[in-house]
Amino acid sequence: MDTTRGVACLLVAVICLSCAAAAAARSPAARLHRHLKRFNKPAVKSIESPDGDIIDCVHISHQPAFDHPYLKNHTIQMRPNYHPEGLYDESKTNVASTSSGEKPKVQLWHQNGRCPEGTVPIRRAKKDDLLRASSMRRYGRKRHTTANPMSVNPTMLNEGGHQVPARITHVAEDIMWKEHAIAYVQGDKYYGAKATINVWEPKIEQPNEFSLSQLWILGGSFGEDLNSIEAGWQVSPDLYGDNNTRLFTYWTSDAYQATGCYNMLCSGFVQINSEIAMGASIFPTSSYSGSQYDISILIWKDPKEGNWWMQFGKDYMLGYWPSFLFSYLADSASMIEWGGEVVNSQPDGVHTSTQMGSGHFPEEGFSKASYFKNIQVVDSTNNLKAPKGLGTFTEQSNCYDVQNSNNGDWGTYFYYGGPGRSSNCQ
Repeated sequence: MDTTRGVACLLVAVICLSCAAAAAARSPAARLHRHLKRFNKPAVKSIESPDGDIIDCVHISHQPAFDHPYLKNHTIQMRPNYHPEGLYDESKTNVASTSSGEKPKVQLWHQNGRCPEGTVPIRRAKKDDLLRASSMRRYGRKRHTTANPMSVNPTMLNEGGHQVPARITHVAEDIMWKEHAIAYVQGDKYYGAKATINVWEPKIEQPNEFSLSQLWILGGSFGEDLNSIEAGWQVSPDLYGDNNTRLFTYWTSDAYQATGCYNMLCSGFVQINSEIAMGASIFPTSSYSGSQYDISILIWKDPKEGNWWMQFGKDYMLGYWPSFLFSYLADSASMIEWGGEVVNSQPDGVHTSTQMGSGHFPEEGFSKASYFKNIQVVDSTNNLKAPKGLGTFTEQSNCYDVQNSNNGDWGTYFYYGGPGRSSNCQ
């Protein structure tokens, strides 16, 4: 009898320990640890940036891309088979340039070191980054929109290229508006896009708002099957924990629902470059009536392998999105957009004062308003061409506006942006 009672007590103790272990594994601290381990791969070397970022130099074969089941036995493509024709026709092709033509350090962390060859630099995710997210599971992903997810829905454009109804992004119980000032082309098959983008540090009113300037490569409908590849610069306190201007990328194959992410925060993008870190601060930025800095971004589809490549400036081939990630973009894009986007959370029931671009309207011009210049598309013959039938769009031109033109030096270009809330923008 005593033996039976002893065995029973032992079984109860084992069950209790198992329950305690299971509970511990489900605890917030344990979940946080698992997510951080998933995001942060073992580093060969780590570099602390002056802005507080930690840049981990991760062996190229250990980067997050290879968590994807379809990339388990992937052979890394170290260079594209073909570049678009006409890529080096411009005289000003530096990754970042000043009005005096000098080439600065491109990212702030470069002041404290570089990653060795054979590694890729990845911004380390920190505990506070995950705790700021709406959920740890969705950290690094955009909030799914309940209406049309991208900046322009072709079915909602009138003859002048203006979208009549504004779109709303629902976040918990709050209503947040996305507002844009963009140029776009549609109605053809596109195999890439390029732009040189003026870099600023716009002021953000609320931590859950952001301001970005980017290009979009779009395919599919504007419903649940949207494919998008995006790249540019952004200021996002919610994502990064500060107000620095940062290089970013994003991709999705299902309208921001379950696929894709910012930068290297999920499997997908295969980086080959050891010098540029996605999500790291761009340095320096432009100043009003002072020195102007810009970055050049090219994204195009390799005609042979079908992968979508990204080049940063003249010298930095960053990597590629494998074509299998997408449905529509596995073939081509049906729309290209360039321009700015902000989130307007309507603090206190009025329009946000979050700035777009430089925070000044297009009519102020060079060194005061932000610009995109030398905007081009890649056609079916893998040639860079000026966009035909360029349209422009903004929801509220008294808050943020866009004005396009062209000339011999800048090709097709536009100024865009604005201050947000003012006496004319409520």
